[in-house]
Amino acid sequence: MLTVHKMHFSIFLLLWGWVLSTECRAHRQGKEIHEVYKKGSRPQRQRREAHGEGHKQGSPILKRSPDITKSPLTKSEQLLRIDDHDFSMRPGFGGPAIPVGVDVQVESLDSISEVDMDFTMTLYLRHYWKDERLSFPSTNNQSMTFDGRLVKKIWVPDMFFVHSKRSFIHDTTTDNVMLRVQPDGKVLYSLRVTVTAMCNMDFSRFPLDTQTCSLEIESYAYTEDDLMLYWKNGNDSLKTDERISLSQFLIQEFHTTTKLAFYSSTGWYNRLYINFTLRRHIFFFLLQTYFPATLMVMLSWVSFWIDRRAVPARVPLGITTVLTMSTIITGVNASMPRVSYIKAVDIYLWVSFVFVFLSVLEYAAVNYLTTVQERKERKLRDKLPCACSLPQPRPMMMDGSYNDGDVNELGHYMSENGDKQDRMMVQLALGSDRGSGRRKNQRYVSMRIDTHAIDKYSRIIFPGAYILFNLIYWSIFS
Repeated sequence: MLTVHKMHFSIFLLLWGWVLSTECRAHRQGKEIHEVYKKGSRPQRQRREAHGEGHKQGSPILKRSPDITKSPLTKSEQLLRIDDHDFSMRPGFGGPAIPVGVDVQVESLDSISEVDMDFTMTLYLRHYWKDERLSFPSTNNQSMTFDGRLVKKIWVPDMFFVHSKRSFIHDTTTDNVMLRVQPDGKVLYSLRVTVTAMCNMDFSRFPLDTQTCSLEIESYAYTEDDLMLYWKNGNDSLKTDERISLSQFLIQEFHTTTKLAFYSSTGWYNRLYINFTLRRHIFFFLLQTYFPATLMVMLSWVSFWIDRRAVPARVPLGITTVLTMSTIITGVNASMPRVSYIKAVDIYLWVSFVFVFLSVLEYAAVNYLTTVQERKERKLRDKLPCACSLPQPRPMMMDGSYNDGDVNELGHYMSENGDKQDRMMVQLALGSDRGSGRRKNQRYVSMRIDTHAIDKYSRIIFPGAYILFNLIYWSIFS
């Protein structure tokens, strides 16, 4: 048994020795092959390089200039020596104020809101200053242009928009920021901004008004002792796009001004103003407000020519015009801020509303006086002696018809009150048996049977007064 185990152990040792000898031999062969390849490839590589140089010398098109961006000594940060300076302080710190010129190109006026009293503007804001820390050597005097990534590493003016509600720098497809540096250190910093700013509007002449708004630019941290802000080319520093247009306004003027702003806690600051004047288009409001209001007033006058006994016709006409005027007034005020003063459109609408309301009151007066007249006629008819023997003028008596001419021609009777209407009623009753003359008078009376004196006067007074009001109104506000 022991002999069997010794045999197995001997076989295992033989196999292990054979495996180790095989691996050593393979390793030596690999090293020899690698050395032979290195010795043989060196002249081939030299021949290929020589062949490539000859090919390049023969084909100048394939020559490539060295890529300076790969050289660690020509990087823009090292060329501008950004790491050698502290850009947290302004240029020339401790000396006189640094002048910063500004020019603006207005791209668009996006909206004007009367309710919020603000405007939205998109513009290109450009700053010009000189920072000797950014000067660099240049043989061809060419400037270098960068995007917004370098702006975060150097000093730039800290401008902000006074009285702005919302503002942002456009970032599609990247931040719309440009930095251009001249060899002598002059810097151009440009950015594209959309800003919504407050505009104090006066609506006392609305919609015949003219509004003046301004966008104000100022440094937030640096007073006039550290930063002198000015328009680079005076009034020519402000450029506008010729395609700028607004639906409700006509842009009359763009101009620039410069003032000093004082804060009690921090001091005096230079402030730049972009002023523009807007005149409102009136045609829209003529169609939507003035013409409908005028037509409603004229429609209320139609009741003066309608039979005073036609209550179902005159009353709904007056109520409809009153409600329509109320709707027009409500619609106009819904799109306006709730100011505490009277606007020009309010004057026109409320005067028109008064005219419409007075036309309703006019018919109420006519109806009341007619009722009083009928009551007096009824009392007078009951007092007449022997009224039963007289033919009753049914059509005329029931309708209360009369004519002044007939009274003058027939009248010799006076009632106790001496009223003209009572005398007419009696004389029409007494003259009812005059044959053909009676029929002639009846035909004449029927033509003016339902016309009241108030209606006749209203046909002239109401249109005349409204025309006079329009003349005064448009002469003042236009």
